[in-house]
Amino acid sequence: MLAYLPSPPRGVWYLGPIPIRAYALCIIVGILVALWWTQRRWVARGGAADDVLDVATWAVPFGIIGARLYHVITDPEFYFGPGRDPIRALHIWDGGLGIWGAVALGAVGAWIGCRRRGIRLADFADAMAPGLVVAQAIGRWGNYFNQELYGGPSTLPWALEIDPAHRPPDTPDIGLYQPTFLYESLWDIGVAVLLVCAGRRFGLRNGRLFALYVAAYTAGRAWIEALRVDHANHFLGLRLNDWTSLVVFFAAIAFLLLRRPRREQRQTATAARQ
Repeated sequence: MLAYLPSPPRGVWYLGPIPIRAYALCIIVGILVALWWTQRRWVARGGAADDVLDVATWAVPFGIIGARLYHVITDPEFYFGPGRDPIRALHIWDGGLGIWGAVALGAVGAWIGCRRRGIRLADFADAMAPGLVVAQAIGRWGNYFNQELYGGPSTLPWALEIDPAHRPPDTPDIGLYQPTFLYESLWDIGVAVLLVCAGRRFGLRNGRLFALYVAAYTAGRAWIEALRVDHANHFLGLRLNDWTSLVVFFAAIAFLLLRRPRREQRQTATAARQ
């Protein structure tokens, strides 16, 4: 019985001269699952099934572009400077997508799509939130096939085997590392369960369910990010992604508190006076 997770034998298959990359397949499968689940939730809320595909036509490409831009902007040394090839900034299949760039620019695309269909972005975002985080859970497996974004050396039974070509330069003789891709994938699935349960229990609407997704995801991303040993630029001792997660987390919490329905706010104020 293996006491570790083995590396994938390959991350690319060839259909004749055409490369089929596992990273891209994971992203595509995640998008398809998100579209399917969002459509079911949107129709259950009285929306039209065609709304989802029309909005996705804008949100998906905007999100992919935003994800790549975020990665390139926060790690420019990979692509620009002496000895670097700037054209590699376009090689999305090699990995390197930043979730906050995807959410930010994807939201712009979704806003355009929603305006064209005459629907509210906040309502659509609530319907989309569980599917979006499940898409992230599936997409993380692309990092497994690329053998990237793992944590420090580990002796845990679920430690991830990394081939010598993909190991950190300071630990070339250590083969087992923390599988942070797996931690984040499992966390994302847990967030999806939380969103479904909270939506049913508390009836979160008007963008509040999406805000809960943002807060819950960033809470997990913070501790997972702390385990990773891949290259990252730092500011005041923290990785840039940690600072982004902190800012976005507090913004999401503020949105949840300030966007409470008036009746709920009145009940809270009355309880405080008593």
